[in-house]
Amino acid sequence: MKGNELGLAHIRRETNVHPAHLGTRRMKIAIFDDYFDTLRTLPCFQKLKGHEVTVWNDHVQDTDALAARLKDTECLVLIRERTTIQAALLDRLPRLKLISQRSVYPHIDIEACTRLGVIVSSSQHIGTPCYAAAELTWALILAAARQLPQQMAALKAGKWQIGVGMTLREKTLGIFGYGRIGATVAGYGKAFGMNVMAWAREESLARARADGYATAGSKAEFFETCDVISLHMRLVPATRHIVKAEDLARMGPQAMLVNTSRAPLIEPGALVAALRAGRPGYAAVDVFEDEPMRDLDFPLLQFEQIVATPHIGYVTCEEYETQFIDIFDQIIAYAAGQPINVVNPEVLAGTTRQRAGK
Repeated sequence: MKGNELGLAHIRRETNVHPAHLGTRRMKIAIFDDYFDTLRTLPCFQKLKGHEVTVWNDHVQDTDALAARLKDTECLVLIRERTTIQAALLDRLPRLKLISQRSVYPHIDIEACTRLGVIVSSSQHIGTPCYAAAELTWALILAAARQLPQQMAALKAGKWQIGVGMTLREKTLGIFGYGRIGATVAGYGKAFGMNVMAWAREESLARARADGYATAGSKAEFFETCDVISLHMRLVPATRHIVKAEDLARMGPQAMLVNTSRAPLIEPGALVAALRAGRPGYAAVDVFEDEPMRDLDFPLLQFEQIVATPHIGYVTCEEYETQFIDIFDQIIAYAAGQPINVVNPEVLAGTTRQRAGK
């Protein structure tokens, strides 16, 4: 076995066991992008007992390489949006019958899946926030406010106290997008004595008001008023580039912009330009336009006043267990002939082209 771009020792491992579930069919399952071979250690992995499972630990986006890996695969398991699955690849996978994942799916060509008769099952986990992502958001806010990475690096370099941080208490925390994670982060801010202000769609603003939080009168007021603004929106056409350069320019020189949602929520180049201009003065991010991001010269990472992490908001053992219970249950349901959480139900109606082996 050879190493890969992430420096990991194993590219893939196969689990071959005898069928354990009467009444279900044995399937060839491929799991992509399990960087640290974590899934095999989770209790829920036993749900796949009886199926032939191949786990890939590296990240590959090349269509030819993916087609070669998936030539015999019947079910593909995706870890969030790490790998993009588009028509050019799907057209070369005649045996693929099911894509199982969790949450939103902008990385999957649903139209192509429907045309080819591939079921996409994706639980939207209604009412269940990703607490891991909310906790990481709060960790980044604290780290940026108190310059923790910079102070730690200085201490290890033999320096003692390189600057003065910011107290969060009585500052205004802005929640842009008041959904499940946004509401959770708002609660953390309240617990730290911050004033919480929300900006979102009217339906979401009504929920924020019902929860006892202030809401801004306009987007401009929101960006001008808040000391810390945290983005908590799904990436859909309506939210892509929703944060403009003029919005960031309204933030104060001591203000902080936090993004643990999706990088394209911000207009391309706008955050780098804003940091150069000093408004906002600080930023904390967990997401990038292209991931994995390994460019040492990436402009955003050149600023001293930024704290950045490699999209680890949802990357905890507990959150993986929560997510993959849903993902593996979707596979079990399909194997039993009763698919659930189907994104493209037209496939079930039999109006699309049937795949080989169905």
